[in-house]
Amino acid sequence: MFSKKLLILYLVLLVVTMIMMGGLIYIREKMIVKRDYQEISREGVLRIVTEYDRSGYFVSDTLIEGFQYELCKAIAEMSGLEVFIYLDMNLENSYEGLQTNRYDIIARNIPTTSELKEDWLFTDPIVLNKQVLVQRKKIYNDEIEPIRNQLDLAEKTIHIPESSPVLLRLMNLQHEIGDTIYIIEESLYSSGQLISMVANGMIDFTVCDLQVALAAETEHSRNRYQNRYQFHSTSGMGDS
Repeated sequence: MFSKKLLILYLVLLVVTMIMMGGLIYIREKMIVKRDYQEISREGVLRIVTEYDRSGYFVSDTLIEGFQYELCKAIAEMSGLEVFIYLDMNLENSYEGLQTNRYDIIARNIPTTSELKEDWLFTDPIVLNKQVLVQRKKIYNDEIEPIRNQLDLAEKTIHIPESSPVLLRLMNLQHEIGDTIYIIEESLYSSGQLISMVANGMIDFTVCDLQVALAAETEHSRNRYQNRYQFHSTSGMGDS
């Protein structure tokens, strides 16, 4: 009888502790004061997070290049602020950093959805982009014809970076074709690295932004993977 009463006491204490922890987390989130431009201007520092890939931010020899890097430089020149650039491959980590004031801006290609617009503010589109399926050409894939129809993605395995914005598109695509697409989120690889893995036969498919695919195509044209892969729009699977 004593053990039963003790067990009930422990359970009650556990529930109370969990409620208190939840309350503390809620209070902490409410107490975080969002940095506005005036505060950023007073500090003189703008913290921008982006990802490491050939379309956004990458190191070539001893030079830093990429669209997002050039954009950050332009913001620094126009605003007079000192811009700190952080690299994070995980988009969810970037959102968390934005929520907790670790970062002020996320600079990367993010497809805007109604769900995301409920939580975050987006700039007007700077470039028009689309998502493409990257696969090997027939001559480098045991004479297997490349996929050109969405329905043929059924039961196929597609590798994408962890927390990639393309995940939502692939989830919707499963519903559109009425079949399963096996999606593997890679925590260690960027879109550019996954494209290289497609080219050398380590994986069969990845999906990424057209800009990333074009940048990778330019890079691969200089090495032994030249012309090994091709990409098609995930919207209609027509030639890109």
